Amino acid sequence: MEHLHKEFDLGEGDAVEVTLAGNAANVQLLDAANYQNYLQGKPYHYYGGYARTSPYLIRPPRPGQWHLVVDLGGGAGRVQASGRVVSGSLA
Repeated sequence: MEHLHKEFDLGEGDAVEVTLAGNAANVQLLDAANYQNYLQGKPYHYYGGYARTSPYLIRPPRPGQWHLVVDLGGGAGRVQASGRVVSGSLA
């Protein structure tokens, strides 16, 4: 499945702001183990959801390394999006 991927080192209170450029998309924040499950087609847990508008903000439950994955869930089209960290004081 085509997807966009970006890794973030998030601190306490940080969030990831995702800007979609085109289609609505699945916007998911995963830890390392769940990202590996995603890649292998196994069941996985994520934070986020189906974003129809942007920017879309995702707050992880804890600081650490996180993987942002944006995909169309098998739908037609190209995935176009960007993500950036919004610091805890601004989120």
